[in-house]
Amino acid sequence: MSWKDRIRKVEPYVSGEQPKLEQMIKLNTNENPYPPSEKVQAVLQSVNADKLALYPNSDAETLRTALAEFWQLDESQIFIGNGSDEVLSLSFLTFFNSDKPVFMPDVTYPFYPTYCDLYGIKYVKQAVDADFHIQAKDYVAENGGIIFCNPCNPTGISEPLDLIEQILEQNQESVVIIDEAYADFSGQSAIPLLDKYENLLITRTFSKARSLAGIRLGVALGSSYAIGKLYDVKNSFNSYCVDMIAQEIGLASIQDTEQMLANVDKIIATRTWFSKAVEKLGFVSTDSQTNFVFIRCEQFSGQTLYDRMYNKHIIVRYWDKPGISDWVRITIGTDEQMKQVLDFLSKLMREA
Repeated sequence: MSWKDRIRKVEPYVSGEQPKLEQMIKLNTNENPYPPSEKVQAVLQSVNADKLALYPNSDAETLRTALAEFWQLDESQIFIGNGSDEVLSLSFLTFFNSDKPVFMPDVTYPFYPTYCDLYGIKYVKQAVDADFHIQAKDYVAENGGIIFCNPCNPTGISEPLDLIEQILEQNQESVVIIDEAYADFSGQSAIPLLDKYENLLITRTFSKARSLAGIRLGVALGSSYAIGKLYDVKNSFNSYCVDMIAQEIGLASIQDTEQMLANVDKIIATRTWFSKAVEKLGFVSTDSQTNFVFIRCEQFSGQTLYDRMYNKHIIVRYWDKPGISDWVRITIGTDEQMKQVLDFLSKLMREA
């Protein structure tokens, strides 16, 4: 047997394209169109390069303290990692350690099945309804854990807290992970449920609302026991996880949440008028509670719509997967960008 036969073989997650096109409108990876806090920029201008010769604080203690105060939790309830994707990966490795399958929706963040395949975790995809909502009744059977994003990527749909609590109540022998990467745009979070359910883990990111996708900073919130076990796994994998500059930038961002909230308000306002405008053109749009919209139309397949937009250097996201192959996801950019997108879609529909 060749050494090549012993290599772990997985189908990797495919991230959004980073195209190199001139004069493009890049709306495919849900990046924030507005710059981060001025305090963040001040940190970058004052970095002491000599500190780069030293390892960073292994548990990002100063940032943990600030986040605990921000969310009114104990420091022991905060975990910090290199982006929410790494936090999720370590969470799968820590909590989904069972011979029973993990439950997840069949329309959800496509990295979840990839983690399961990587770690040899069994999983079952539960069907969402015709409007992309999950059903609590589908999460009652025995399982090795539950994971879903709220609001959902790619649909933008947000489930109410009473449904989340119903799932938690019915699954107290499993860890339930709620991926809240887009929660800042929905005005709702499961954080108030942490005091009641020790089996709840919430992941958050600095990439979206805080305009910091480039530093890769993510967070998990949970019970002190769960977070302690997550740190045990992290420190068995990479004890110096988050670099010094990312820690300082994260702290500066938390200390200037007012600017983040102002940017969130601008994105929500743009999302609102753009959604109404495309619906007037004949598109169907979900009730997105994120920084993107999810749309389709009868005249074009999802692939055709994606291709037509790409040819005009408007880059959006498309998946050739059951249930969503007629849809495209469009990140909310600046007002000027979205007006250009709307002009293109208006012309496209007139020619249909």
